Amino acid sequence: MTSKKALSMDSQKQDKTLRGRGSGLESEYYSIPDTVCDVNTLSILIRKKNVRVVDVRKEEEYAIEHIPGAVSLPLAKILEKESPARCIELLQDIGVNEDLPVVTYDDTFGALAARVAWTFQYVGHQHSSILEVTFAQWKSMGFRTEKKINSYKWQPHPLTINQSIYADLAYVEKAASNKVLIDSRERLNFLSEHIPEAVNLPYTMLRADGKVLSKADDIRRLLQNRGIHENSELVTYCGSVGTLSGLVYYGLKLAGLKDVRLYAKSFKEWKALGKPKAEFKDANYWDLSAE
Repeated sequence: MTSKKALSMDSQKQDKTLRGRGSGLESEYYSIPDTVCDVNTLSILIRKKNVRVVDVRKEEEYAIEHIPGAVSLPLAKILEKESPARCIELLQDIGVNEDLPVVTYDDTFGALAARVAWTFQYVGHQHSSILEVTFAQWKSMGFRTEKKINSYKWQPHPLTINQSIYADLAYVEKAASNKVLIDSRERLNFLSEHIPEAVNLPYTMLRADGKVLSKADDIRRLLQNRGIHENSELVTYCGSVGTLSGLVYYGLKLAGLKDVRLYAKSFKEWKALGKPKAEFKDANYWDLSAE
């Protein structure tokens, strides 16, 4: 666990703090704002009441216990009527204005939290980050939890669509020499079928022991080994609704890549519409390795 002294030293390395518009997150990831929040920073922000913590697990799990001050907003609630206007309403209902930082967490290795945080950024809430650990890890590190059901006063929030992080079917279909499709699924799923020309970067390879994502340098090395240039335009997708690819999206942003988009409807839509698929018919045992 990062000590408060180490946190203070990290804070001295930057002049940006998480206190409103244009701010970043104080942590070992300090050079990449609005991406990953470390546990010590979140603990401080909770004490200062300068953050909205969003628990994206099931409501019954939230009711048992959760991070202090957190509100319940399951991913399923966002997906049931997913539209930009509806997402803004949900932000407003949990008391989030455009300047208040949001940190999401789950107990599913960060994938659900990433999808929710990305959705918030897509509708215009830039200051959305994922917690560096799961709820279970938060507890195991000795941080406080509570059972209080939290609610907050409605706050206004404008709807400002961020098209630069979004990819739809038509966008994915457009071939471009500098565009790289990233299939975030596990290797066997990729080998079975995938979008033509996609590169396999399993979400599991971006994870680290005790954290939902590896350090930025480790992710950059992985990308270099895959032949993925940092100036490329990257589009991530997975098998269903953009959860695994959402986590990879944040991993790529953490690594400092600027041009990253999420194809949220992912391979589920691509396959349902009968779009072309590629597969490795003669894949052998060694092909299962993503190395």
